[in-house]
Amino acid sequence: MIEIKNITKSFGQTKVLDDISNCFKQGEMNLIIGASGSGKSVLIKCIVGLHEVDFGNIEFNGRDFTKMSFMQRKEIRSEIGMLFQASALFNSLTVEENILFPLQMYTKMSNEEMLDRVNFCLKRVNLINVNQKYPAELSGGMQKRVGIARAIALNPKYLFCDEPNSGLDPRTGIVIDNLIMELTKEFQMTTIVVTHDMNSVMETGENIIFLHQGKKWWEGNNIEILKTDNKELCDFVYASKIMQKFKNQ
Repeated sequence: MIEIKNITKSFGQTKVLDDISNCFKQGEMNLIIGASGSGKSVLIKCIVGLHEVDFGNIEFNGRDFTKMSFMQRKEIRSEIGMLFQASALFNSLTVEENILFPLQMYTKMSNEEMLDRVNFCLKRVNLINVNQKYPAELSGGMQKRVGIARAIALNPKYLFCDEPNSGLDPRTGIVIDNLIMELTKEFQMTTIVVTHDMNSVMETGENIIFLHQGKKWWEGNNIEILKTDNKELCDFVYASKIMQKFKNQ
């Protein structure tokens, strides 16, 4: 579980996050949605420590991340997996070397143990015989799956996904959504997903927060989102053609 309390963040005179509190639940899909510029990416960067908050607290299973030194945070960072919007694979490294990277940085495993872990992760995301391929040799969907394999290499307690379906066709996007959900349940991770994809919201949104102008504007799930009378949320949700069919039901 990750709990954020009264998170506030400004850049210069611009307040980007304004007094946001929320509990992200373990073993469930926690989604952050909102229009561009609403503060989604800044919030997730604050939670993982890429930005320091101006005010508030971030707790990982009761451990206050905001009060820790750089070295104290290293333990929590070793428990975090990240899936970036563009996969962020190292193009000069093979698939195997990409997944080895966090294992070499954060563990004291033997080479044999690390390779076993790489192969386990690749098998878990349904990729075989790709160890020695380079990212450029793979499709977008396969690159995302390699990114997921790298993200779970350390058997993380916390998984952060930034627009995991970006650049993918709808069918492949569904595959990635389902895979992230399966892994969340299987390993009981606290998974936080930033997304604009309303198909993802409707399929996987067990816990959803909607940000508007830097504030937490609404909280609910993928059933409640269809029943809301929150104007700003409705404007956001039904801007998608995919969602128009629900509006008229």
